[in-house]
Amino acid sequence: MNFQQLRIIREAARRDYNLTEVANALFTSQSGVSRHIRELEEELGIELFIRYGKRLLGMTEPGKELLVIAERILNDANNIRKLASTFANRESGRLLVATTHTQARYALPRVVKAFREQFPLVQLELHQGSPEEIVRLVQAGEVDIGISSEQLDKSEGVVAFPYYRWHHNIVVPEQHPLTAERELTLAALANWPIITYQAGLTGRARVDEAFAEAGIAPQILLTAQDSDVIKTYVELEMGVGILADMAFDTQRDKGLVQLDGSRLFAPHTAWIGLKQGQFQHNFAWQFIQLCNPELALADIQARAMGGEPALDFQI
Repeated sequence: MNFQQLRIIREAARRDYNLTEVANALFTSQSGVSRHIRELEEELGIELFIRYGKRLLGMTEPGKELLVIAERILNDANNIRKLASTFANRESGRLLVATTHTQARYALPRVVKAFREQFPLVQLELHQGSPEEIVRLVQAGEVDIGISSEQLDKSEGVVAFPYYRWHHNIVVPEQHPLTAERELTLAALANWPIITYQAGLTGRARVDEAFAEAGIAPQILLTAQDSDVIKTYVELEMGVGILADMAFDTQRDKGLVQLDGSRLFAPHTAWIGLKQGQFQHNFAWQFIQLCNPELALADIQARAMGGEPALDFQI
């Protein structure tokens, strides 16, 4: 039995048992993948996969049990490598952070700047993606940290920490009739075309829920992935924008006015997610604390490592 065989078992489950994709992901050949699976099954004396001819359809019960063990072994092996790297290069390395456009554009610049000042030799990479992509990357251990308002706090194998609270606001051009409303309501908003986020992004579900609960069907004119696009079309007076409160800057967004929507839409929490049980470099723990200084390093480490006593890897 070897690590490559275990990687193939894990990757087969991730790639829906498509051996071509497994081979590509592990930079090997499909025949090599098949050979490794066959040799492992012969060594163990059990079948790990359900087959239809040469195709793999799923995992047998022993295969499912082995998958759990393989995931743990490979994760522990990765932790050993990170442990060695942490002590060999305490102030250098690479930190991979997966996040949404909104977080990368508006919430993280302050943190990234402070992090660079504290760890100038660490290469920081921001990967932008959807909440689903971020969760998958964290679960697979392909990134160190995930940041998103959706899904991270409810995903299996992910430990989530609160980053900050936010809500949706309304953005309109200056002199727009809504700026004269004494008390802004959903009904008043529904009189205008709405420009907001795509479904599944930046709390869009809370916007839809608010209108649905009020029995109002708004006219959604345009949806976009990021706040800058929403503001661009609001500037063109095509409709009113509903976007995250942190995405508005009074200095940069001249010609637009932000109206308080905190009473109209439920608040959100942006979450920081880590893979359960995955060891992190010291600078990763420090990055999380820069995001939310109220989090104690010892508590972050203890929760991330599955409740085990926190190890002191302070620089």
